[in-house]
Amino acid sequence: MARPALTVALLLSSSALVDTCRQWLPANRYQSVVLSVGENAGLATTLAPRHNDFDAVVVEQNLLDSEAREDLLKAGLLFPAVIVGEVKGHVDYHQEELHLPEDQLAQLGYNVDAAISRFLRQGRADGRQEDTATKAVGSLSRRLQERLGYLGVFYKRDPSRFLGSLAPDERRELIESLHRTYRDLLLSYFGDPAAANQALESFVNTAFFSDLPITRTVEIHVNLIDEYWKQLRLEGHKNDFLQDYRLALLDVMAHLCEMYRRSIPPDIPLPSEASNRLSVAVDQPMSSEELL
Repeated sequence: MARPALTVALLLSSSALVDTCRQWLPANRYQSVVLSVGENAGLATTLAPRHNDFDAVVVEQNLLDSEAREDLLKAGLLFPAVIVGEVKGHVDYHQEELHLPEDQLAQLGYNVDAAISRFLRQGRADGRQEDTATKAVGSLSRRLQERLGYLGVFYKRDPSRFLGSLAPDERRELIESLHRTYRDLLLSYFGDPAAANQALESFVNTAFFSDLPITRTVEIHVNLIDEYWKQLRLEGHKNDFLQDYRLALLDVMAHLCEMYRRSIPPDIPLPSEASNRLSVAVDQPMSSEELL
């Protein structure tokens, strides 16, 4: 049997969380390895002996206090990372990390892929210039590109994991998870831009790697705005300000367009699929009524 493409370290505190994460990391693509973090052994001590074994990490947020983060950076233990926990808008590990709350782990595999792509694109993960960290990022980048190939890392999506290819139950869970992510985006969009950006990144990454149709993205937005409109009307509050949330949808679509643009390798003609998606998002802007 072929070896899974990616090896992911799971640094989580509960067996229930481990089981949930493994459920959303398909065994044909990911080999997930559980690393136990004891009271006397921090993340750096746990990861160091096997730092060459992993392509990415999934880390529980409450394990990443300031001391743990500093130890990881000093040791040059930098990996593409998905942080499981609250979307707080601050950096827990390094600048290229992605965030998923526990109720949105149906998106985990897509965000692991996105975290690797993001990590390698930036070239540096911690924003600093320490030699140890620089060498660690460079070594991991070379190893991934040698094994997966440049196009495999940045451009090639797995059609078997597209929304239309999923089993009905998996498809439903993924859509429900995306609704929750989009709700987080709307709730923090004007009040906490940093947290909103983290939610936006998770949504857009999953939408891109799962080939979520643009029309379904608009549907998620419209359904949530409709819920808020009915609730505010029932409570006797004004609801005309909800039109301002069109900006959130435009923001999401702009980020999606950029991901599709980046997915086109240099000197390769624009595929009809990507061209159609960009046409819908850019050349045919929707009216305010359609957005709401």
